[in-house]
Parts: sequence; structure tokens; C-alpha cells
Amino acid sequence: MSSDNKGPVPTTYTEFDPNDLEYRRYMKKIRLVDTARIGLTGLALLCGFTILGTSADTLAVYNATHLPGDFHLPLWPDQFDLRPTIALVIGSSIVVVAHIVSLLFSKVQVLRKQTAVHSSLSLAAPFVSFTAVMISMIFFYAVNTSTTDDTLQSWSCQWKIATMTAKPHFGTLCDESRTALYLSVILVPLELIVFTIAGYQSILERKSVGTMPSRKSGSPTPSS
Repeated sequence: MSSDNKGPVPTTYTEFDPNDLEYRRYMKKIRLVDTARIGLTGLALLCGFTILGTSADTLAVYNATHLPGDFHLPLWPDQFDLRPTIALVIGSSIVVVAHIVSLLFSKVQVLRKQTAVHSSLSLAAPFVSFTAVMISMIFFYAVNTSTTDDTLQSWSCQWKIATMTAKPHFGTLCDESRTALYLSVILVPLELIVFTIAGYQSILERKSVGTMPSRKSGSPTPSS
């Protein structure tokens, strides 16, 4: 009886690990979600900078043009409430700082390797920003409904039709105040979206740990 010649049996081969494919799928999802989170965080940061810049400029113009009652040149009313504008400045400052720190830990590799801190900041930044914007918005609308005291926005928009060759340019102040307000409204759902995406990314990262392929030393022994 003749035996079939099956040829030499290879002494080494690569063993297929099904976990490896699943892990790669998770990592692809995480990269896509992380890119979306960073992009929206950058957009929120841009909105925060714009709100801060416009609100701070209106306050600076007011401080530069406000005169005491002794001068009898009332560019601004006596009953005047700056708190809504100050609230927007404080809220946008918190947004800017929170998202700058979050982006640094997302883009700088030395900082990103601190996984626990990075994951915590990814969730904390939009949450803190959302809270700050909501508080400033609630405060803004609560004070702005007053029928006795004017705010920077109400007064400047009331006199925006006045043509002025020097500060305060009420038309410009009105536009800046409205821009800050509208962007603050936009920031509320934007921060919620960033927070949701960061939470989803955190879930994916935890699940990917369980599918991480194990490293085996040496080559497996083939069966004869």
C-alpha cells in the first residue's frame, strides 16, 4: 500500500483571533466618534470665543462712555442693569477654558495618554459648559424681562437708529449683544450633543477593552 505524499508540514503559522477583528471594529468606531467630538468641541470653542469677545466689547464701550450724572450728558440711563451682559461674559469664559483644556488633552499625545483624565475631561467639559451657558441664559432672560430697568441690549437696540460718529455706536452694540445672545442659545443644544457623543465614546472605549486580542509568546505547535 502506497501512502500519499502530503508535503512538509509548516512549522509556524499565524493563528486567527476572532477578537482581533472585533477590536478593530471598535477602534474604527472610536476614531470616528472621537473626530466628531473634537470637531464639535472646536465649534463650541469658537462660539464661546465669539460670545466672550462681543459681550466684553459692549461692556468696554459702556465703561468708556458712561458718565456720572453730574455731567448732564445721559448717554445711558440711570436705572441700568449690566448683570445680563456680565453673565454672558462669565459663562462664555467658562466655556472657553473648559474646551481649551479638553482639546489639549485630546490632541497632545503626552496628555492624551493619561486615559482616565482624558475620558473624564471629555465628559466634564461639555457638562460644565452646558451648565454655565444655561445659568447665564436663564439669568439673562430673567433680568431682561424687567419693565423698569434697561439692559445693555435693550437700550442699545432702542437707539440703534441714531447715527453716531463716535462711541457708543448703538447699532454696533445692538448687533454685538444679539450675536452673543443667539450664539448662547445655539450653544445649549451643541453642548448637549458633545456631551452625548463623549458618553457614547466612553462606552465604546470600555467595551473595546474586553475585545482586546491577547498577546501570545512563541508560535503554536501544529498538530500532525
